[in-house]
Order: sequence, then C-alpha cells, then structure tokens
Amino acid sequence: MIGNAVKELLLENQADYLIPAENVAHVMEENPLNHALLVLTKVGYSKIPVINKESQFVGLISLSAIVDAMFDLTEIDPDNLANLCVKDVMEREVKMLKPPYDIEKILHLSVDNPFIPAVNKENIFVGIITRRELLKAVNHLAHELELNYDVTKKEKVIEQEVS
Repeated sequence: MIGNAVKELLLENQADYLIPAENVAHVMEENPLNHALLVLTKVGYSKIPVINKESQFVGLISLSAIVDAMFDLTEIDPDNLANLCVKDVMEREVKMLKPPYDIEKILHLSVDNPFIPAVNKENIFVGIITRRELLKAVNHLAHELELNYDVTKKEKVIEQEVS
C-alpha cells in the first residue's frame, strides 16, 4: 500500500500522466504489416498500440513481430509483409488500464512496460501512460516529500527471544 503523503505527491500532476490517443502513434488491426513497419520506423518506437474500426484497443504491434514475419524457412522475404495484416501477428494478451485508474496498479505495470494502454469502460483507446511520465512524478516526489512533510525515521522494534 502506498502511503498517503507519497500518494498525494504522486497524484499532484496526474493530469500529465495520460498521453491522449490522438497524440499516440498507432495502427489499425486491418493495416498490412508493411504499413505498420513504416509507422514504427518513422516514429522510432519498437512497439505501438493497435485499434479496431470502433477505436477499441485490441493489442500491440512490435518491430520484432514484424521482422519475425519476414523470415521464411531459408531467407528473409519482405514480400511476406504485404500478405499479412497487423492482426495476424500482433500481441493480444496485453495488460491495460481501465477506470478507475489506480496509481498502485499503474506503478506495478510500468515496471515491465515502457507504456501502458488506457481504455474507457467501452474499451475505447484513450491513450497511454508512459514510464517517462511516471518517473517525472517520482522525481517530483523525491524533491518535494521532505519540503512538504515532516519525515522522521522510525526505530525498528526488534523482538528478542526470551530463553
């Protein structure tokens, strides 16, 4: 459980955590893989969200999944990309955030993920929460905690065995 003082400081700038969907590079599940490769290459990311026609989040597409799809049994064949869609190779089992967004869950998920997709109650993709924004909040916490709160170290109580 996160302490109240820490939680309060972490949530001071929570409005900045979410990068809105309209500002996030993404592809549609029906896009050909060569389009996804182009998008990933142009934006310089290794993984981006995938949405369907209803703007619902359906998975993630990664550069490594696309490159893997180019491999044939004996050679690399970039022509394979034109014959496959994003939905054919995307990652479907993805942890995402649904309302209510909980800071403790966000922190846990960000340990293993550079970003966490966020959706609303209808699973509509609303944006991402990046590890970068969370680290900014932790930096803020590190600089402000002792300025705003009286922080004292508690003595550990050590129980001694009675012989």
